[in-house]
Amino acid sequence: MSPIPYLADRAHVFDAADLIRAFGDDAGLEAAARADRFRDLGNHINFCRWRQIERLIVLMSVNRAVGTVH
Repeated sequence: MSPIPYLADRAHVFDAADLIRAFGDDAGLEAAARADRFRDLGNHINFCRWRQIERLIVLMSVNRAVGTVH
């Protein structure tokens, strides 16, 4: 897993926040389940999208700065 997820647009942040609001600590599991569902459907674009949102949720749950801090 890469430490910093790729975000194509700010909708990913909104989706991650919505999952956190709806599922709390299980938000990452829900994003993973959505990614798996799209993988099973053969939809690689939405699979990658939800996998990156899953990574973003993990990143958002860390209580410290990640990456370069200026």
